Amino acid sequence: MNTSAVHLFVFDTMADWEAAFAIAGINNPQFQLVPGRYRVTTVGVGREAVTTIGGLRVQPEVVLGEVSPSASAMLILPGGQSWESGSNAEAIDKARDFVAAGVPVAAICAATLALARAGFLDDREHTSNAADYLTTSGYRGAGLYRCVPATTDRNVITAAGIAPVDFAYEIFKMLNLYSAKALEAWYALFKHGDASKYYQLVKQSSE
Repeated sequence: MNTSAVHLFVFDTMADWEAAFAIAGINNPQFQLVPGRYRVTTVGVGREAVTTIGGLRVQPEVVLGEVSPSASAMLILPGGQSWESGSNAEAIDKARDFVAAGVPVAAICAATLALARAGFLDDREHTSNAADYLTTSGYRGAGLYRCVPATTDRNVITAAGIAPVDFAYEIFKMLNLYSAKALEAWYALFKHGDASKYYQLVKQSSE
């Protein structure tokens, strides 16, 4: 079986918790429709280690210039303070390549601001931290803003920074990672603290 890479952009000030649920689900084969089909690969502007907002040191496995949409299942853009200052332009250029090739891009929190600045959200339904947050970008898509934790439109996933579970949920749906039953069990557990459906899955898998 070939394993597809899901590329996670890592950078100084990255909000490490925002993609954490997605990373864990993708790399953990439990309950997956095709266990081990995907693997998260960290990608940076360069090969130097970066420091997340939580103080974690992350060593990029590859650099953006080495990443091709044809060899990737998705590009994930976590939030982080550097987006707001206009940094990470290289990642936005790569996101443009992904969208043009029909390969999904998932952005959360301040990364959605960068997408708005670059015009990705002018003609797509989207969300972010707040509608007013994106208006500072000068974009033209305000009428398509949706006041929801996370949403997907034409291969672009957007989410609020306070919604890492919903962000992961949209990513899992896009990747077809789980059956509908397993996905809803996962969401009930991590979003609502309801473990009943999850325990049913555990019981069935052990029978």
